[in-house]
Amino acid sequence: MKKNAICGLLSIEFPLIQGGMAWVADASLASAVSNAGGLGLIGAGAMPPEILQREIHKARQLTDRPFGVNVMLMSPFVEDIAQLVCDEKIAVITTGAGSPGKYIEQWKRAGSKVIPVVPSVAYARRMESLGADAVVAEGTEAGGHIGDLTTMVLIPQVVDAVKIPVVAAGGVADGRGVAAAFMLGASGVQLGTRFLACVECTIHDNYKQLVTKARDIDTVVTGRTGGHPVRTLKNKLARRLLELEKQGASFSEIEEITVGSLRRAVQDGDLDEGSFMAGQSAGMIDRIQPAADIIREIFLQADVLLEQQMPASIPGLINLKTGGAR
Repeated sequence: MKKNAICGLLSIEFPLIQGGMAWVADASLASAVSNAGGLGLIGAGAMPPEILQREIHKARQLTDRPFGVNVMLMSPFVEDIAQLVCDEKIAVITTGAGSPGKYIEQWKRAGSKVIPVVPSVAYARRMESLGADAVVAEGTEAGGHIGDLTTMVLIPQVVDAVKIPVVAAGGVADGRGVAAAFMLGASGVQLGTRFLACVECTIHDNYKQLVTKARDIDTVVTGRTGGHPVRTLKNKLARRLLELEKQGASFSEIEEITVGSLRRAVQDGDLDEGSFMAGQSAGMIDRIQPAADIIREIFLQADVLLEQQMPASIPGLINLKTGGAR
């Protein structure tokens, strides 16, 4: 039975990381995913450090398993957050919205595993050279802030370019996506959109209902003209932003309109003016389930598919009969 690199690195049962979604990934969701055998993440976003610390302490009351924090490097509190995750001895730190280079050594000295989210081969190589323990290679199918390359072409190129484990993200919502990621060479997967429709996810019910009712064509990317593309579910706000971009509106004009829009989606369920970030995989999600059921179903399906293809050679293959990773 082959040992899975991500399971071994993170001390988890299933090679799955929950996306560190700002305003969404709180202690409730992170602990549920960790208790189910994956790695739950708290999304620091633009949280003040005292709020993040409270979420960390809450998560520790809800789980005794490893969990992590996603650090958004554009946060106005990033320096304080970077120190807080050291002080709290967070097991795993993932990063987004910038380069974590100045913090990696500090975090690793504190005993944390560091896994940046990357959109390209060059960025993955850079993170490996700075000492990252693994990378999450995220394709443009993902929700929220995205790059240009699809998961299908990004994953094998990153796998070929680095020696550290690669986690696939973007468009993965069931066992078929997991099996495909492993066939492309990934050692694990990161899921964000799938956990929006999770019992333990505390977002507004309007948000969950939009995800479960979404069709394959119900996401849209705004912000491409300003260099900050974001994938969301279609609504009045998204259509207005696209129209403004066609008219040549500046980045500052667009940003002024979007300030607070994610909070309006997550907390208020504002169907018109909320920014309902979600990936293209939303069209594959039709029900709300507990995190444990989601994870077990995904890996049971992946296990069956991979058993049919290459029984002993896929690094991420989970054998649910024995509960171990090959």
